Order: sequence, then C-alpha cells, then structure tokens
Amino acid sequence: MTNYNSNDYRSDDAVLSELGSRLSALRLTRNMTQAQLAHEAGVSKRTLERMEAGQSAQITNYIRVLRALNILELFEQLFPQQQPGPMDLLKQAGKLPKRASGNKTEATKPWKWGDDK
Repeated sequence: MTNYNSNDYRSDDAVLSELGSRLSALRLTRNMTQAQLAHEAGVSKRTLERMEAGQSAQITNYIRVLRALNILELFEQLFPQQQPGPMDLLKQAGKLPKRASGNKTEATKPWKWGDDK
C-alpha cells in the first residue's frame, strides 16, 4: 500500500478519486462484480459505480460497502478513540484522594448544649 503525503490531497476531488480507485481495486481482489457488491451492501449499482468513479456519495453508503467487504473495523484507524492527553492525566491525578477517611462505624452520641466544654 502506498503512503501518501497530505499534499497529495489538495482537493476533495483528489480524495474522492483515490477512495474510488481503492474501493474498486479491493472489490476486484475479492472477485466481486459491482452488482454483487452493491446487492450485499444494500446500495444501488449506480451508487457503487459513482463511488468507484470518485464522485460524491453519502457516508452511509461507504459504511454499507465497507461492511459488505468486511473491513468496517478499519474506521477505527481512520477515527481512533481519543485518549486523554498528558495535561488531562495530570488534572485527573490532582483529583485523587490524598488520604483515607476510614470507616465511620462508631456510634456517635447526639450533640447537646454544653458538650463542647
């Protein structure tokens, strides 16, 4: 797989064209026709044709096609779950208890006037 520099994708059309090319290549490596993949994905054949041609499509259609190709889990790489940053960890560390208060199981007597002497 080729790694691309972010400068290679200066336009939306360039990104869509690359997505379409990769989708088409993946479909062909799976030995599937456009009609087969479209049927399994639950999209029209024309929608899949547009996607492979690098034309705009709804993200739900991409999700359906990727699910049909059993590669939907790759979205995790595209949009990884964010981990707390170093500053967040430091802030959380400051909120940890500094000492234990212990169990308060002793029965306490009700306070009365004059007990404070």
